[in-house]
Amino acid sequence: MVKEGYYFGLPPLVLGGAGFLLHWYLLATVLLFLALFVFSFFRDPDRVIPLEPGAIVSPADGRVVVLTEEKNAGFPGRRLSIFLAIWNVHVNRAPASGTITNLDYRPGKFFAAMRERASLENEQNVFTLSTEAGEIVFKQIAGLIARRVVSWKRQGEQVRRGERIGLVRFGSRVDVWLPKGAEILVKVGENVKGGSSLIARWPTKRTSDPSEGKGSAETDGDAVVSRLATNPLSNLRMELSRPVLAPRSEP
Repeated sequence: MVKEGYYFGLPPLVLGGAGFLLHWYLLATVLLFLALFVFSFFRDPDRVIPLEPGAIVSPADGRVVVLTEEKNAGFPGRRLSIFLAIWNVHVNRAPASGTITNLDYRPGKFFAAMRERASLENEQNVFTLSTEAGEIVFKQIAGLIARRVVSWKRQGEQVRRGERIGLVRFGSRVDVWLPKGAEILVKVGENVKGGSSLIARWPTKRTSDPSEGKGSAETDGDAVVSRLATNPLSNLRMELSRPVLAPRSEP
């Protein structure tokens, strides 16, 4: 359980205990159930994080409610929205490993998180995450009941895939924007778990092989230099003793 659970759960627990001592059983029972609900809301279970290269994991527990084409800063991609009910785990996690290059808090309204306009108009934290494959944008969005988005990270910090990054209190929404090259693996209506459910694959950008584009003579020359650097005297005699082949003339 995260520490916020103690701040919100201990007061009704203590008052409920006092109510039983004073024989105010109905009030005490309500307070104790409220304390149990709060402790359950702030639970923080461990998750098995996928190790698959290029894996993008869900940043939150909940149900996928939107999957739509959407541009971000002029780049084509898709937005995936996850609705968190009050009984879901509300600790949010990083969808991929990378560096938080921008963290923007945007004050706003508190429409019901199920509504589409919540993605644009509600209070939210917007994370821009730079990964080996490119940039991902994800948002913590407050809802009708959730009135506070909390980030445990700062701009410039590095995060690992599935690492805890914050929470939204009492029902909310999380959006993830992925570029066009990412393969989405979930559908609308599907339930996901933060940090463990695979929502997309986005392979790392391929780095070119330094030997690509070289001719055979250039490649052979590199090999000779490498051998000479390893054992200069013996390999020099070996290279001098090798027959020299004249280049073939083109027909």
